[in-house]
Amino acid sequence: MKTPAWSYSSITLFDQCPKKYYHLRVAKDIKEPESEAMLYGTAVHEAAEKYMRDDEPIPEKFAYMEPYLRKLKAIPGEKLCEHKMGLKRTPEGMQPCGFFDPDVWFRGIADLLIIDREKKEARVIDYKTGKSARYADPKQLALMASCVFFHFPEMERVRSGLLFVVSKDFIPVDFSVRHKHDIFVKLDDVLVSRETAYETQVFNPKQNFTCKQWCSVLTCAHNGRSA
Repeated sequence: MKTPAWSYSSITLFDQCPKKYYHLRVAKDIKEPESEAMLYGTAVHEAAEKYMRDDEPIPEKFAYMEPYLRKLKAIPGEKLCEHKMGLKRTPEGMQPCGFFDPDVWFRGIADLLIIDREKKEARVIDYKTGKSARYADPKQLALMASCVFFHFPEMERVRSGLLFVVSKDFIPVDFSVRHKHDIFVKLDDVLVSRETAYETQVFNPKQNFTCKQWCSVLTCAHNGRSA
C-alpha cells in the first residue's frame, strides 16, 4: 500500500499508537466523537480567522482573545489565514507544492501566517485552546517554519509561536532558514516506521497515556474501557 502524505497531527497519532492510527486513518472503521473541547477549538479558530481576514467582530463569548488578535493584526505584512502548504520529495531535494497535489509528501496549515517581504521575515501563529501550555509541542511550529522557507524562499527568518488564548500563554520559537531541513531529519525514525507499517500492513499497538480512559479502539488489549 502506498504511504499517503502526512501532517503534524497524523504523525503524532502514529507515534502515539500505530494501531489507533490504523483504525482512525487507514481502515477508518472507528470515528472518534467530537468532544466539547474540540468543538470549542473549531469555533475559536473560525472566529480568529474571520477577524483577521474579514474584519468581522469577535463574538462576545470569545472577547477575551481580542487583545491578542489585535496585536497580531497590527504587525506589518501580508496576513494569510488557514494557509495551506505542501512539500514533495524529488531527486533534487525537497520542493514546495500544492496542498492537494498528487505527489505531495507533507501537508501543513498555518492558522496565521504573516509575510513581511521588506524584512525577509515571516511569523507563524498557531492558536491553542488548551487550559495549560505545560505540554506544548514545538514540532508543529518547526514543520510550519520549514514549509514557509520552501514556499517563500526570500524569507530568512520565521518567528513563530503557540498562542494559548484561554490560559494566556505564548510559547515563542524562532527559526533560521539554515535550519529548514532539521525538523525532517529529527522525524526520520517515526517516518520510516510509518512507511514500514504501510508496506507490511502491520500497525502494532503501543501502550500510552490515552489507553485507560480516552482511546476509542475498544478491541485493543491495552484499552481500559473495553472491560
